[in-house]
Amino acid sequence: MGAQWKAKGKAQAADARGKLFGKLVKEIMVAARNGADPAANSRLRLVVEQARKVSMPKETLERAIKRGAGLTGEAVHFEHVMYEGFAPHQVPVMVECLTDNVNRTAPEMRVLFRKGQLGTSGSVAWDFDHVGMIEAEPAAAGADAELAAIEAGAQDFEAADDEGVTLFLTDPTDLDLVSRALPAQGFTVLSAKLGYKPKNPVNPANLSAEHLEEVEAFLAAIDSNDDVQNVFVGLAG
Repeated sequence: MGAQWKAKGKAQAADARGKLFGKLVKEIMVAARNGADPAANSRLRLVVEQARKVSMPKETLERAIKRGAGLTGEAVHFEHVMYEGFAPHQVPVMVECLTDNVNRTAPEMRVLFRKGQLGTSGSVAWDFDHVGMIEAEPAAAGADAELAAIEAGAQDFEAADDEGVTLFLTDPTDLDLVSRALPAQGFTVLSAKLGYKPKNPVNPANLSAEHLEEVEAFLAAIDSNDDVQNVFVGLAG
């Protein structure tokens, strides 16, 4: 599970794909506030590349950029809000939201956290590092993740998962620089974003199967909320 929780299973993955489009549209609109040209707006360029990699329709992508940049005459405002607390069995969680109505999102989060524990600002953040997260896969056989991390300027990397995706970790200010450098080191960047990596993740082996299922169910419920962009979890593996 590591730094960011993701849905498991084919049905969940298909559902997550549809939700991913909605989340990316929000990210695009927020990033486009600083300019509609991806070449001159690194944050927008990163999220546009991610949208293209998951085959977001061109019309959807362009409309999101125009709306965010204020080119359609529509008033668009999303507020970035973080919620901190614990999933069941004291697993630390940080929930990143983009919402157009905090008065709606806040009570919804309180309800969702009833099976865990909602904390105050800073109650969990101290146990996470704010980092750049780049998911990438080898573009050719023999690509060396450790060498790529060194040459591209990443701080660290996590070995490839079951799907062959390596997570490169960067200083937040180096996210764009490293994502641009990785292709020359033999890796194709799948996504690049700022996120939170747990300092002292809970070992799943210390949880019973029943308890782990309760944690998974809690995380799935949180992630299903329309205002939630990312869920960062202090659970190893």
